[in-house]
Formats: sequence, structure tokens, C-alpha cells
Amino acid sequence: MADEEARFIPVDQLMQTYHTSHQGLSSYEVKSRRSIHGPNEVVRKKRFSAVRQFAGQLKNPLIIILLIAAGLSFFLAELIDALIIIVIVFLSVFIDFSQEYRAERAVDLLKGKISTLATVIRDGVRQDVPLSQLVPGDIIALSAGDIVPADARVLFARDFFVDQSALTGESFPVEKSAHYRQGMEEGPSGREQYLFMSSPVVSGSATAVVVKTGMLTEYGKIAERLTARPPETEFERGLKQFSYLVTRIIFLLVIFVFFTNAFFKHGVLDSLLFAVALAVGLTPELLPMILTVNLAKGALAMSEKGVIVKHLASIQNFGSMDVLCTDKTGTLTENRITLIYHVDAERNTSGTVLLYSYLNSYHQTGLKSPLDEAILKKTGVEIGPYKKIDEIPFDFIRKRISVVVEKNGERNLITKGAPEEILRFCTRISRESGSEPFTGEWQAKAVALYNTLSREGFRILAVASRKVTDEKSTYSPEDETDLTFHGFVAFIDPPKETASESLLMLHDAGIAVKIITGDNELVTRHICTALNIPITRIIEGHEIAGMDSDTLSSAVEQANIFTRVSPPQKERIIRALMKNNHVVGYLGDGINDAPSIRAADIGITVDNAVDIAKESADIVLLKKDLRVLRDGIIEGRKTFGNTMKYIMMGTSSNFGNMISVAAASLFLAFLPLLPVQILLNNLLYDASQSTIPTDTIDEEYVLAPKRWDIGFIKKFLLVFGPVSSIFDILTFATLLVVFHAPIALFRTVWFLESLCTQTFIIFSIRTMRVPFFKSRPSRFLVISSILVVMTAILIIFTPLGDLFGFVPLSLPYYVFIGTIVVMYIIVVEIVKKWFYHRPPDRDKTHGIF
Repeated sequence: MADEEARFIPVDQLMQTYHTSHQGLSSYEVKSRRSIHGPNEVVRKKRFSAVRQFAGQLKNPLIIILLIAAGLSFFLAELIDALIIIVIVFLSVFIDFSQEYRAERAVDLLKGKISTLATVIRDGVRQDVPLSQLVPGDIIALSAGDIVPADARVLFARDFFVDQSALTGESFPVEKSAHYRQGMEEGPSGREQYLFMSSPVVSGSATAVVVKTGMLTEYGKIAERLTARPPETEFERGLKQFSYLVTRIIFLLVIFVFFTNAFFKHGVLDSLLFAVALAVGLTPELLPMILTVNLAKGALAMSEKGVIVKHLASIQNFGSMDVLCTDKTGTLTENRITLIYHVDAERNTSGTVLLYSYLNSYHQTGLKSPLDEAILKKTGVEIGPYKKIDEIPFDFIRKRISVVVEKNGERNLITKGAPEEILRFCTRISRESGSEPFTGEWQAKAVALYNTLSREGFRILAVASRKVTDEKSTYSPEDETDLTFHGFVAFIDPPKETASESLLMLHDAGIAVKIITGDNELVTRHICTALNIPITRIIEGHEIAGMDSDTLSSAVEQANIFTRVSPPQKERIIRALMKNNHVVGYLGDGINDAPSIRAADIGITVDNAVDIAKESADIVLLKKDLRVLRDGIIEGRKTFGNTMKYIMMGTSSNFGNMISVAAASLFLAFLPLLPVQILLNNLLYDASQSTIPTDTIDEEYVLAPKRWDIGFIKKFLLVFGPVSSIFDILTFATLLVVFHAPIALFRTVWFLESLCTQTFIIFSIRTMRVPFFKSRPSRFLVISSILVVMTAILIIFTPLGDLFGFVPLSLPYYVFIGTIVVMYIIVVEIVKKWFYHRPPDRDKTHGIF
């Protein structure tokens, strides 16, 4: 059925059309419909079988070229060479596939911990199910804080408002009802009885019948725009720059080597195989697997710290984050809010203020704030005679909420909200003897009391009312005028005992914390003073409203407290910080936080946050505690560090060795290594590096945010690559001049020396410290490195050695290889000490160290 038809036909007919009822679908019917309509997902990531994923690994251009070369070798009757190439290719692909496959499955299990649920009625029973399991005809129940899980037709609604701005651009929440009214405008904004997938519920409650799911929803129709690939993280941008750098070098070098060898020295097939093998050796083809495994390992480690990662790529940004924006509630305070005072303008306890605030909190159907919950904990408030007529839901422009109640035929509109917003609509003040005009003197008294309570650390709401004479069924913000001021309700939220320690830990980790709150300056200043938090500057929301982008960009660097800010202003602050080249995290848990969570480099929320906040976030904390957040940040930096180790290896020893082989092929009468020997070298080297994700990280490495720096990588390549090549040249010269090595012996010694230097140098490259003595690598990295070298030695003494063109070596050659390896490591340590202690043109927060 088209959604337009579902919009106009009567509810009873709609239920018949979808073969459903108010008791919901049966389990059997749900299963049947799911097989027809598929999961309720928009632009979901396709999950292929293990076989298809393995086959996908073969799409790598270098792998395809190698397989073509193997086919040519087979065609030319070089069967052994063809078989060796195929075996090496498949072993390399299998290592890559198996690691990535296990890592992705582990992350899927983590994501299952934070799946968003929908409340449905099935078999006559209310139950919570994952959003993806909804089908057309399901009966869903919605309340404030939920996300509309699919396109649906309202069956029943009470003061039900949703925010559908993502689809319609409307600034204010829209009220939905079960009835179609003639004259309603067309399009999404005019469908009063229709709900759209992904719309947050602002207030009220409703039941609805699902009409469309997945890609058939309005949201699904524009999914390519709304769910486009998220902006690249800083790490991804750096990785792309690195890839371009390596690709340019490989392309130029391989093309030059191929044509030079093909035309002047060797046959076309040998030159092609040699050039392709060289490209494989130069390419950091293990990088995608290292990245995936590193991120998955980081996600698992972070989950043990109480941090769940929804988007793996965000881990790299987590480690790079240098500014954290957060509200103070639950981070600086205990989030145990208690109502202390309900007073009039002269600070006298007022029963009317308590009664009216209680009526307002009790009858409003929006997401109840901690302040509402604190009011409702008061006992002995008699509200039985009062009947609710309507409500005007809260929004962040008006900063107030109103309910209309009736008692004995008399109606009252009761308003509660931010004092500065309430006071400006008051024309009278309530007194024991009755009401009187709200003069300038009374207004000054009210403002003075508000400031006094704020300075004492209380969070304040003002309470006002108006007798309503026009008896209508619905009311709007236009009715919130000519109010009578009754007084204030004052709440205390004690400072969190661990907040000072947490902030100090974040400061020591190089992270600046900026408090963005809806509270006023006086309350925030009181909390900061209690926690010994230095205040550099406080900026209020009305000041931000008058700032242009350049002024705000300057102001956000100076201030660390922002008060009385609206959701759009929060987002402006975050974007200004990002414009200033900060990596910004935002921690929030409310409906109003969702835009800021989306805008930040790292959106962070908590497990008990509203659905829209969890859907928008990259990171979910199982506990709203800055210490938990700090632990997650440290794990993010460790993940970044281990990824960079592989890149550093690829730009030093491995790169230097392959450059040496390419250069030697131009001057020697024979190829320094056969193509299959280069491929074997690369396979064994990759196997040794596959355990890098398990490696330990030096303590000083995680002390500061880590930023990608392609300039640092270039310097590293230009310094350490030539060091490797110098020892390669020394090896070549010794073999030719001292040992007078024949071709097979030359290749065998060079193969083993190249593999040993490439493999063992990781222990020096991985740390700024002296390896082993002051920085111990992981047990798995040590074992894999030793096993790879032992495997290479064993191959030489087995029949496989003959297949690869190796010959057995006598003891002097092993002594020579060992001497070269030790000398190489010593020289690298000397160069490393110089490199990391040069004058201050470098930045230790960049690159690997």
C-alpha cells in the first residue's frame, strides 16, 4: 500500500489492510513478513559469507597481477614457479582474511551490547525488540526520548510531539494525532497523523501501526544523502596521504625497474615477475589487516574499561582528541538532584510554588528531567482534584514548559522554566493577600533572590501561572503571557567527589575540558570553585548569539565555561574548536545533545542516554564518569601507536631493503633475488608483523594526544630507509668481494640477511627507549619474529629450498649475517637517539613518538 493511501484511509480499514490488530501480530506472522520485507535497516552494510569475504581479498590489483603472472608461468611450462606464486599468494591472503574476519566478528558482538530497542505489541504482549526486527503491521508504543523506528500511522496519541526537522526543516516540534483533518497541507510537514522513521519523540505518548520499513520509508528514500559516508577522520586523511606517497614511489620505481631490466638485462616475463614482486614487497599490503585488528583489539580493550565503540574508525580520533566538551551534570556533579527550597520572591516557603511545580512536572509528558524527578519525590502534595487539559511542551528557544489544568471548572495555565524567560512574561506577583502588579521593585527583588540562590550553588526554576478563561482543547506558546509570578524552586546537585581527580587526569593526558551547560553563570561558577577548577573565561549564550564565526573561534580558545547555551550554540562552539584544528569530543546524553554529538569529531554518550543520543554517538560509556572516559582515551592512543609501528616499519627497513634490491638489479648481471624469493620474503615478513596489534606501548607515549603527521613520516623514511640500504650495500659488497659468492649462494645469504634485518629491527623501531632493557615487547611479537626467522632457515635445508633456488649455508655465513644484524640494530639505535633528540622543529605529539 502506498503511504499516501495509508495516510487517508480510516484506521479500521488500515488495520484490515495490514492484517493486524491492537493486540499486534503473531510471532509466526512476524517471521513470515520479515522474510518478505527484510530487516528494518537503511543503507545497511552487507555482510557476506566467509567464502565471499575471502574471495574479496583477491581483488587487490597486485594480487591479480601476480595470479596473471602465475598463469603466464604455467603457460610457458614454468610449473614450479607458477605453483610457488599461487601458494604464496593464497597464504598471504589467508593471513589477512582470517585476522580481519575474527576482528569484525568480535566487534559485532560488542555492538550488540548497545543495540537500540523498540517497544512493540506482539501476541498481545508488550515487548522490546531490536529496531531491525520491525515489520509492516507491527503495533509500536512510543514515548518521550524514543526514536520513531519506522514510518507509521498514529492510532492513539496524547500530547505527542516529534522533531522531524531532519526531513522537513521545521524549527519546532510537531504535534501528531490519530485523526486526519481536512485542509492539511501536503508533504511530510502536513501529515499530522503520520510518523517518520528517525524522528525523535520530544514529549507525550502514542501507539502506531508500522506502515513502511527500511529503504521504503521517507528516510530511506533520501538515505544516500542522509547516510552518506561520514566525514573522514583525521587519521583516515593522514592514511590517504601516506597511501598516495607510497603509491607514487612504487609506481615510478617499478616502472623504471621493469623497463630497464626488460630491455637491457633480462627477459620480459622475468622482469615482469621481478617488478611485480618488488611492488608487493614495497606495498604495505598488511596495513588494512593491521588497522582492522588494531581497532578491534582496541575496541575489546575499551569495552573492558566500560567504553563501547560503535564506529571503529573513531578509535583513532579518540586517541587524537585534545578538547572534550561536556555538560557538568553527572560529570562534575553527582547527578543526585534534590529539591531544597520552594519559595516566593521574599524567600518565604510557599506551598503554592510546590503545588504548581508538582502539577507541572506530574502532567507534562516530555522526557522528565532530573529536576522534574526531584520535584515528584516530594510527598504530601494533593493533586487529586486537578484534571489535565493540555500541555505546551518544552523547547530550547522558549526554555519553559506549560500545562493547563482544571479544578472545579476553573482552568489554570502553569508555567515552569528558566527564570530569565519566565520573569519577562510576568505582569503580576502572587502575595498572601492576593496578587498585585509585578513592578520594577518586585522584579528587582526576584532577580536578586535568583542570583543569591545561584551563587549558593542552587539550580533554579521559576514558577508562574495564569487563569484561563477561554475553554479550548489545545493551547500554544502565545497563551504564555500576562503571567502571575509565584516564586522559585531551588535544587542542589552536589559536586562529584572524583571530579577534581578526573579533570586532573584528563589535564595530565593533554586534554582540555570545556564545560557547556544550560545553567547560569553563578551556579556553574559555584561548582567550579568547589572543585578547584580554574576558570579562564565564562561566555554566556546571549554573547555567543552576537558573535560572528571569527570572533567565536577566538573566544572558544580563551574560555573554558559556556553557560545558558542552546543546542545550536553548542554546535557552533564545537565547530569553532574544530575550525581551530582541535580534535573535539562531545559528551552528552539528552535529546538536545544529539546535534552536537553528530557534529563533534568524537560523539560520546552514556548507556542510559535517550535513543537519539545513542544513535548519534561513536562511543558509548557504560558509566558517566570522566575516569572511564580517560581510560578509553588511553586505549585509543595505544591503538594509534601500534598502527603507526607498522607504518614506521614499512618506511624504514622494509622500504630500504626493497630499494636496495631494485638498485642492485640495475648493476648486477643477475637478479639479486628471484621474484618467488621476494614473495616468500614478503610473506614471512608479513607473518612476523601480524602480531604488532598485541604489542605493549611505552607509558610516555600515551601522555599526549596523537596526531597524524605525514611530514614526520617523510623524515623518518629519508633517515631510516638509507640506513637500511647502507647495510644492504655492505652485504652485497662483502658477498661479491670477500666471499666471491656464486649467484645461488648470493641470493640465499641476501634473502636471509634481508629477512632478519627487516624482522628484528621492529624491536628498535617500536620504541624511543633502549629495546628489551627499558621497553619490553609483547611475548607474541617476540615469538612470531623468532619463528619466522627459524622457518626461513629451515626452508633452506629442506626440499622447499631447492624449489625457491636456495642453497645450504655454512657456519661462516650465519656468523656474517648475525654480525650484519647486530651492527644494523646498533646503528639504528644511534640514529634513533639523534633523530628523536634533534632541536625543536619536531613535535613529539605527532607521528609515532
